[in-house]
Amino acid sequence: MKKYLYPALLVVFGLLAAAIFVFKKPAPRTPELKMRHGDLAAGGEWLNTKAAIEGLLAKLRTNPNDQKSRLLLAQAYMQEARVTGDHPYYDGAAMGLLEEVVQAEPENFEALCCKASLCLTQHHFAQGLGIAQQAQKINPNSGFVYGLLTDANVEMGHYDEAVKMADKMNALRPDLASYARASYLREIYGDVPGAIQAMDMAAKAGYIGLEQTEWTRVALGHLYEVSGDTASAHGHYLMALAARPGYAYALAGLGRIAAARKDYATAIKYYQQARVTVKDYAFTDELTDLYRLNGQPAESKKMAAESIDMLASAAQEADDNEQMGHYADRELAYAYLKTNELDKALEHAKIEYDRRPDNIDVNETMAWVLYKRGQYADAQKYMQVARRTGSKNPVLLCRAGLILTKLGKTTEGQALIESSLKTAPYLNPDVEAEGKKLLAAR
Repeated sequence: MKKYLYPALLVVFGLLAAAIFVFKKPAPRTPELKMRHGDLAAGGEWLNTKAAIEGLLAKLRTNPNDQKSRLLLAQAYMQEARVTGDHPYYDGAAMGLLEEVVQAEPENFEALCCKASLCLTQHHFAQGLGIAQQAQKINPNSGFVYGLLTDANVEMGHYDEAVKMADKMNALRPDLASYARASYLREIYGDVPGAIQAMDMAAKAGYIGLEQTEWTRVALGHLYEVSGDTASAHGHYLMALAARPGYAYALAGLGRIAAARKDYATAIKYYQQARVTVKDYAFTDELTDLYRLNGQPAESKKMAAESIDMLASAAQEADDNEQMGHYADRELAYAYLKTNELDKALEHAKIEYDRRPDNIDVNETMAWVLYKRGQYADAQKYMQVARRTGSKNPVLLCRAGLILTKLGKTTEGQALIESSLKTAPYLNPDVEAEGKKLLAAR
């Protein structure tokens, strides 16, 4: 009997080995670092970043269970996404790494915070809020988690709660990130001078030349634009560019200042530079207007189509994958308005509204799309919600004024339009043109 037993056992073991080989789930491949090019590859920062990431990759090859290195690599890739604008690659890479960490360590506070941050970056705001709340329960004394809760509540339109979270963050960790959030909330509630003060504190709290610091300086410049002080805005964009040569968002800021002066050719050059450096659909969207204003309709049409393609691709990825993919329906609504595809604009505005009906920006988008469709009474319903925090944003006020005027509330509407055009007519050429056209018809 033994002579039959051993061959039988060999067959069984062979089948088991084959089954393991066939059905064993392959270990996930660690995503590699992409090389930077142009200005992004200049200077010591890239060399340091590259060395640090290659070191982490080497550690993971040696020890695939090194969750600390995996978390650090995810954080490094999240920063690379900010620097390069290549969010589709790096955000996906980071999320995959974070999922592995959380699977191995479900209570890992840092990993949950990073996952929440990525969700917010991808505009999965409700999901990001839920994960941030989960992290808060693990560590209720972290300033960072309250920053995430501030951002998530703002995007969901829970502004009172956002203020509470920002106050807790500032009490626990007063720094660049907390000051910047205080600035954003002050702007939302109509306190532009207070917003400028807080963002100035944020910029001064950071290390000169770091991406986060210069992003903050650019944000400060834009607040000056909103207040009508283009000279101060211009100065801050130059400072950011001096501290971080080739910084795409500072170049875009200089492009906006050139456009405000009606120097569209120069504005186009700045945006082209920014667009070569960083992948951000916003640069392409701005070029749509600039080419039109500069008398280049063919180029404008090309940029409009490219913007829609970029946004639609991201939105489709988000629809296909609940974990990742950038929800871009609000941006698509505005992009379709520029191509006069009003039905598609309304479709995407409604999709975004269904996700976060309390957000003032989303309500402004609904109002403006309906205004463009001639549905002024419906537009006013959404505009009332959009203005509930008392925001003094000139574009918002001009849109509100246009809607009121179309509804026969001429005195109130035209006062808003005049105030907006007096403060910062350059912020949105479409709204500026609508406002001037209506006032000229008086």
